Amino acid sequence: MHKGRLEAFSDGVIAIIITIMVLELRVPHGDTWSDLLPLVPVFISYVLSFIYLGIYWNNHHHMLQRAHQVNGAVLWANLHLLFWLSLTPFVTAWMGENHFAPQPVLLYGIDLLMCAIAYGILAAILTRVEGKDSDFARALGSGVKETASGIAYFVAVAVALFAPWVSLAIYFGVALVWLIPDRRFERVVQ
Repeated sequence: MHKGRLEAFSDGVIAIIITIMVLELRVPHGDTWSDLLPLVPVFISYVLSFIYLGIYWNNHHHMLQRAHQVNGAVLWANLHLLFWLSLTPFVTAWMGENHFAPQPVLLYGIDLLMCAIAYGILAAILTRVEGKDSDFARALGSGVKETASGIAYFVAVAVALFAPWVSLAIYFGVALVWLIPDRRFERVVQ
Protein backbone atom coordinates (compact mmCIF):
# COMPACT_ATOMS: atom_id res chain seq x y z
CA MET A 1 0.00 0.00 0.00
CA HIS A 2 1.35 3.45 -0.89
CA LYS A 3 2.02 5.86 1.97
CA GLY A 4 1.12 9.11 0.16
CA ARG A 5 -2.48 9.24 1.33
CA LEU A 6 -1.44 8.54 4.92
CA GLU A 7 1.04 11.44 4.82
CA ALA A 8 -1.45 13.83 3.23
CA PHE A 9 -4.22 12.90 5.66
CA SER A 10 -1.93 13.26 8.67
CA ASP A 11 -0.64 16.64 7.48
CA GLY A 12 -4.22 17.83 7.02
CA VAL A 13 -5.33 16.67 10.46
CA ILE A 14 -2.38 18.32 12.18
CA ALA A 15 -3.05 21.55 10.26
CA ILE A 16 -6.67 21.47 11.42
CA ILE A 17 -5.59 20.83 15.03
CA ILE A 18 -3.34 23.91 14.92
CA THR A 19 -6.14 25.94 13.35
CA ILE A 20 -8.55 24.94 16.12
CA MET A 21 -5.98 25.91 18.73
CA VAL A 22 -5.39 29.36 17.27
CA LEU A 23 -9.14 29.95 17.00
CA GLU A 24 -9.34 29.40 20.76
CA LEU A 25 -7.23 32.53 21.31
CA ARG A 26 -9.79 35.23 22.09
CA VAL A 27 -9.20 38.91 21.50
CA PRO A 28 -9.51 40.87 24.77
CA HIS A 29 -12.15 43.55 25.24
CA GLY A 30 -9.86 46.53 25.61
CA ASP A 31 -6.99 48.29 23.96
CA THR A 32 -4.32 48.41 26.65
CA TRP A 33 -1.43 46.10 27.49
CA SER A 34 -3.08 45.29 30.82
CA ASP A 35 -6.04 43.82 28.92
CA LEU A 36 -3.66 41.16 27.59
CA LEU A 37 -2.43 40.04 31.03
CA PRO A 38 -5.29 37.59 31.71
CA LEU A 39 -4.44 35.90 28.39
CA VAL A 40 -0.81 35.14 29.31
CA PRO A 41 -1.56 31.60 30.59
CA VAL A 42 -3.67 30.92 27.48
CA PHE A 43 -0.86 32.14 25.23
CA ILE A 44 1.82 30.15 27.10
CA SER A 45 -0.35 27.01 26.77
CA TYR A 46 -0.80 27.71 23.06
CA VAL A 47 2.94 28.16 22.48
CA LEU A 48 3.76 24.92 24.32
CA SER A 49 1.17 22.96 22.37
CA PHE A 50 2.18 24.53 19.05
CA ILE A 51 5.77 23.44 19.72
CA TYR A 52 4.62 19.90 20.53
CA LEU A 53 2.47 19.67 17.41
CA GLY A 54 5.39 20.96 15.36
CA ILE A 55 7.68 18.35 16.87
CA TYR A 56 5.21 15.56 16.13
CA TRP A 57 4.62 16.80 12.59
CA ASN A 58 8.35 17.07 11.93
CA ASN A 59 9.23 13.65 13.34
CA HIS A 60 6.20 12.01 11.72
CA HIS A 61 7.30 13.47 8.38
CA HIS A 62 10.87 12.21 8.75
CA MET A 63 9.73 8.80 9.89
CA LEU A 64 7.32 8.35 6.98
CA GLN A 65 9.92 9.55 4.48
CA ARG A 66 12.02 6.50 5.40
CA ALA A 67 9.10 4.07 5.33
CA HIS A 68 8.53 2.38 2.01
CA GLN A 69 5.16 0.79 2.62
CA VAL A 70 2.18 0.86 4.92
CA ASN A 71 -0.51 -1.65 5.77
CA GLY A 72 -3.76 -1.67 7.73
CA ALA A 73 -1.96 -1.86 11.07
CA VAL A 74 0.06 1.25 10.19
CA LEU A 75 -3.11 3.09 9.20
CA TRP A 76 -4.78 2.27 12.53
CA ALA A 77 -1.65 3.11 14.52
CA ASN A 78 -1.47 6.45 12.71
CA LEU A 79 -5.14 7.14 13.50
CA HIS A 80 -4.42 6.28 17.12
CA LEU A 81 -1.66 8.93 17.17
CA LEU A 82 -3.90 11.47 15.44
CA PHE A 83 -6.66 10.82 17.99
CA TRP A 84 -4.42 11.80 20.91
CA LEU A 85 -3.01 14.75 18.98
CA SER A 86 -6.56 15.90 18.21
CA LEU A 87 -7.22 16.28 21.94
CA THR A 88 -4.44 18.87 22.16
CA PRO A 89 -6.71 21.89 21.56
CA PHE A 90 -9.05 20.80 24.35
CA VAL A 91 -6.39 20.10 26.98
CA THR A 92 -4.49 23.23 25.94
CA ALA A 93 -7.56 25.45 26.32
CA TRP A 94 -8.55 23.89 29.65
CA MET A 95 -5.06 24.32 31.06
CA GLY A 96 -4.67 27.92 29.84
CA GLU A 97 -8.14 29.08 30.79
CA ASN A 98 -7.66 27.76 34.30
CA HIS A 99 -4.22 29.33 34.77
CA PHE A 100 -2.36 26.02 35.12
CA ALA A 101 -4.58 24.55 37.83
CA PRO A 102 -3.52 21.04 38.94
CA GLN A 103 -6.20 18.93 37.23
CA PRO A 104 -5.89 20.59 33.79
CA VAL A 105 -2.09 20.29 34.01
CA LEU A 106 -2.53 16.62 34.89
CA LEU A 107 -4.84 15.98 31.91
CA TYR A 108 -2.47 17.86 29.61
CA GLY A 109 0.33 15.53 30.74
CA ILE A 110 -1.81 12.45 30.23
CA ASP A 111 -2.45 13.58 26.66
CA LEU A 112 1.28 14.16 26.09
CA LEU A 113 2.03 10.71 27.50
CA MET A 114 -0.60 9.09 25.29
CA CYS A 115 0.74 10.92 22.22
CA ALA A 116 4.21 9.57 23.02
CA ILE A 117 2.89 6.04 23.48
CA ALA A 118 0.91 6.25 20.24
CA TYR A 119 3.97 7.52 18.36
CA GLY A 120 5.99 4.63 19.78
CA ILE A 121 3.34 2.15 18.66
CA LEU A 122 3.37 3.63 15.16
CA ALA A 123 7.17 3.41 15.03
CA ALA A 124 7.10 -0.20 16.24
CA ILE A 125 4.52 -1.24 13.65
CA LEU A 126 6.43 0.53 10.87
CA THR A 127 9.57 -1.28 12.02
CA ARG A 128 7.73 -4.59 11.79
CA VAL A 129 6.47 -3.72 8.29
CA GLU A 130 9.88 -2.50 7.09
CA GLY A 131 11.83 -5.29 8.80
CA LYS A 132 14.10 -5.35 11.83
CA ASP A 133 17.21 -5.16 9.62
CA SER A 134 15.93 -2.30 7.45
CA ASP A 135 17.33 1.22 7.12
CA PHE A 136 14.15 2.32 8.87
CA ALA A 137 14.88 0.18 11.94
CA ARG A 138 18.52 1.31 12.01
CA ALA A 139 17.40 4.95 11.84
CA LEU A 140 15.05 4.53 14.80
CA GLY A 141 17.85 3.14 16.88
CA SER A 142 17.45 2.38 20.56
CA GLY A 143 14.75 4.93 21.35
CA VAL A 144 16.57 6.38 24.37
CA LYS A 145 15.16 9.85 23.78
CA GLU A 146 11.62 8.48 23.46
CA THR A 147 11.94 6.36 26.61
CA ALA A 148 13.35 9.27 28.61
CA SER A 149 10.50 11.49 27.41
CA GLY A 150 7.91 8.91 28.42
CA ILE A 151 9.43 8.63 31.89
CA ALA A 152 9.48 12.42 32.20
CA TYR A 153 5.79 12.63 31.22
CA PHE A 154 4.95 9.93 33.75
CA VAL A 155 6.76 11.85 36.50
CA ALA A 156 5.07 15.10 35.47
CA VAL A 157 1.63 13.46 35.58
CA ALA A 158 2.42 11.93 38.99
CA VAL A 159 3.29 15.32 40.54
CA ALA A 160 0.77 17.50 38.68
CA LEU A 161 -1.84 17.53 41.45
CA PHE A 162 0.75 18.61 44.03
CA ALA A 163 3.17 20.71 42.00
CA PRO A 164 1.68 21.76 38.64
CA TRP A 165 4.56 24.18 38.02
CA VAL A 166 7.03 21.30 38.26
CA SER A 167 4.93 19.42 35.71
CA LEU A 168 4.92 22.43 33.39
CA ALA A 169 8.68 22.73 33.70
CA ILE A 170 9.01 19.07 32.73
CA TYR A 171 6.68 19.54 29.73
CA PHE A 172 8.77 22.50 28.56
CA GLY A 173 11.99 20.59 29.22
CA VAL A 174 10.93 17.63 27.11
CA ALA A 175 9.85 19.99 24.33
CA LEU A 176 13.25 21.70 24.42
CA VAL A 177 15.00 18.34 24.12
CA TRP A 178 12.93 17.51 21.05
CA LEU A 179 13.41 20.95 19.47
CA ILE A 180 16.92 19.85 18.66
CA PRO A 181 16.31 18.31 15.24
CA ASP A 182 16.25 14.52 15.24
CA ARG A 183 18.77 13.61 12.55
CA ARG A 184 18.51 9.82 12.84
CA PHE A 185 16.55 9.38 9.62
CA GLU A 186 18.65 11.92 7.73
CA ARG A 187 21.89 10.16 8.76
CA VAL A 188 20.65 6.87 7.35
CA VAL A 189 19.81 8.51 4.02
CA GLN A 190 23.32 10.01 3.77
